[in-house]
Amino acid sequence: MTREFSERELDRIIEMAWEDRTPFEAIKYQFNISEQQTIELMRKHMKPSSFKMWRKRVQGRKTKHALKRSSSVDRFKCNRQRNISNNKVSKR
Repeated sequence: MTREFSERELDRIIEMAWEDRTPFEAIKYQFNISEQQTIELMRKHMKPSSFKMWRKRVQGRKTKHALKRSSSVDRFKCNRQRNISNNKVSKR
């Protein structure tokens, strides 16, 4: 991976990768990194046991791949999630 991310960007990428409903395509759209680059980033920045648990959970999961999702799902986030703009959570 050639691009360096700030700590805040890394935290957001990892958070998005952990979210079951956020597809890898959303990460690519926001941060311009592929699924493989996301996996490499997760491997580098997580404990080995946490990485293995995450990989086992997301491998083959339909919600992590836009092409495998049901056509009725047309968003990157849960409809109950607060609006996020420029990766900043809205203040209450």
